[in-house]
Amino acid sequence: MTVEALLERAGKYLPAEKLSLVSAAYDYAAKAHEGQLRMSGDPYMEHPFQVALTLAEQQLDVTTLEAALLHDVTEDCGITHKQIEEKFGADVARLVDGVSKLGKLALPLPGELQQRPSVREQQAENLRKMLVAMAEDLRVVFIKLADRMHNMRTLAALPPDRQKAIARETLEIYAPLAHRLGIWELKWQLEDLAFHYLEPRKYSQIAKLVANRRTEREEIVNSVMDILRKEFMQLGIKCDVSGRPKHLFSVSQKIERYAAQGRQFDEIYDLLAVRVLVETIPECYFAMGTVHNLWHPIPGSFDDYIANPKPNGYQSLHTAVLFKGTTPLEIQIRTREMHRVAEFGVAAHWRYKEGDKKDIEVEERIGWLRQLIDWHRELAGAEEFLESVKTDIFNDQVFVFTPKGEIKDLPKGATPIDFAYRVHTNLGNRCAGAKVNGRMVPLDYQLSNGNVVEIIASKKDKGPSRDWMSPNLGYVKSSHAREKIRQWFKKQEREENLELGREMLDKEIKHLGLVVADRDKIAKLFKYDNMDDFFAAIGCGDVSTQTIALKLAAQEQPKPVAELTVRPSTSGIQVLGSGAGDLLTNLARCCNPVPGDLIIGYITRMRGITIHRQDCYNITHEDEKERLVRVEWGQVDVHYPVKMQVEAWDRVGLVRDISTLLAEEKVNISNMNVNEHKDHTTSLYFDVETTGLPQLSRIMSRIETVTGVTGVARVGEDPAKARA
Repeated sequence: MTVEALLERAGKYLPAEKLSLVSAAYDYAAKAHEGQLRMSGDPYMEHPFQVALTLAEQQLDVTTLEAALLHDVTEDCGITHKQIEEKFGADVARLVDGVSKLGKLALPLPGELQQRPSVREQQAENLRKMLVAMAEDLRVVFIKLADRMHNMRTLAALPPDRQKAIARETLEIYAPLAHRLGIWELKWQLEDLAFHYLEPRKYSQIAKLVANRRTEREEIVNSVMDILRKEFMQLGIKCDVSGRPKHLFSVSQKIERYAAQGRQFDEIYDLLAVRVLVETIPECYFAMGTVHNLWHPIPGSFDDYIANPKPNGYQSLHTAVLFKGTTPLEIQIRTREMHRVAEFGVAAHWRYKEGDKKDIEVEERIGWLRQLIDWHRELAGAEEFLESVKTDIFNDQVFVFTPKGEIKDLPKGATPIDFAYRVHTNLGNRCAGAKVNGRMVPLDYQLSNGNVVEIIASKKDKGPSRDWMSPNLGYVKSSHAREKIRQWFKKQEREENLELGREMLDKEIKHLGLVVADRDKIAKLFKYDNMDDFFAAIGCGDVSTQTIALKLAAQEQPKPVAELTVRPSTSGIQVLGSGAGDLLTNLARCCNPVPGDLIIGYITRMRGITIHRQDCYNITHEDEKERLVRVEWGQVDVHYPVKMQVEAWDRVGLVRDISTLLAEEKVNISNMNVNEHKDHTTSLYFDVETTGLPQLSRIMSRIETVTGVTGVARVGEDPAKARA
């Protein structure tokens, strides 16, 4: 770590007089951090130095480099904002202050997001600050991303729970943010580092898969590059041809998508990839034609991101061909300037100079951010804001057309209702049907890139359907549309919303098979002191039944008999017991608890600990209270049996429709019984395996929409039978 290495890198694009400013900031920071060590044992100055080095690779301006070197001095060294301003100027001081505020992020430990709503609210508030800071000056977030990059590279020095918390936040917030800003170089590194800490076993497995045939793949790629260089040289095209590595997190996602389609790892054609850089756009298309003349293109694999750039500014031509007729291979073709934008995104267009205005292209590229800042004024709650960012901004997008040819960008998985609200709120409220590419589709139809969408609007302003509000039914994907629907229902009669909310809460409690003696406690979980206000909030959509299920699942368990320490168990239960040894745990068949239920352990004489729901008949009538121990749900991915009763009018295809729906949700049916009644109704009893209350709530909501179904509820065994 020497300032010369930083000056050498920055000197490739900064004039000599600017380098003296970088050197002065380095010396000041080094003196301020003198004697301080990081948890890894390295001198603290190594951190700001590496952050500045990363930003110099992106060729950021001198002000950004100064702020990067100084970004921790106010927090850790007792230096004031005013001192920074006096020494380095107002711009540097403002950036340092912005980064310092973003650093005060309350990171949740695993499970805390569900157990401590205040943590989620704090995280949402910090995310708001970050996005507002971005809107004011993007350089704050460039520094923050580089800061997170170095923290991820040195994450091994932290305890395992902190590693996972930081890695999870990196994968959910920072990597998508780098992607949205088009900074590919940071995006893939953040993803791979987070993947390594979140799923180390899977990371190692994929690394081995990729490495197993690396020599063979490198030989193929080298052959392709040699052929292309010779071909382009004969045609008089100046180009750079190189191999493109596939990153492990990306491979992992690709493997999951291929597995869902019944395809194998060896069929992933873009593990083999070649990139061609040329001078001009016409040469890009000429080079693409040359590639297709050499090798047969794979149908449906050509993408023109030059004519239709991605929202983060990415431009390139993509194709996949069969090399020697058998080996699938991806080829990307772009100009050198496009490549720079692909690697560094918005940062590649940064043009902050004394007295100059911001680059117009930069401003256009962050139009989505301006839109989000406008939306967030309408989204008061933490849940809504995090949902908005993760669905409307950080998710992949689809681009669809109005009948007049206007392009609308929507989150991946968006429906015609999302489209209607994106066009105009009134069109969304009056949406009665939709056509995609000229044919009628259901309102929960998922739109794809290039679809032409036409909304059929009712003549009367009937308003949206309440079903659209249910996240379980899949009518609405974007938080923008959901917020507009909420606003419509808020304007309706309070008494109507109040009565409907009461009915919806009763139905959800019945669905989940819960015994709730004091409903005021549920309202207080959502910070409502008045039950009528809580019912009205449910009725108008401010509080969804799915959120109620999640909150009930996250309630802190009361302390029963034993006070003890956490021991992980492979059954998905954490037994809280000191000196308990490796006790076997199993789920009680009398009440079939699932994650989210309040549970308690019963020490049996022969079979270890049996896990019951706390309201189970056997527990409430247990005489030997000393045999009860405190337990809680662990982090292991396990499926749990649940008994479910469906009441419906008897008809042909009823069981098929319900079974198909459960299969779509990847829920296994382990047993089923049918009782037919003389009044042409039927009772269906399913034993299903779910991941917990949230999934159970979702599948029950979906089953209710099946034609002929009149009721769905979770059921247990008869108390007398259970006691026996």
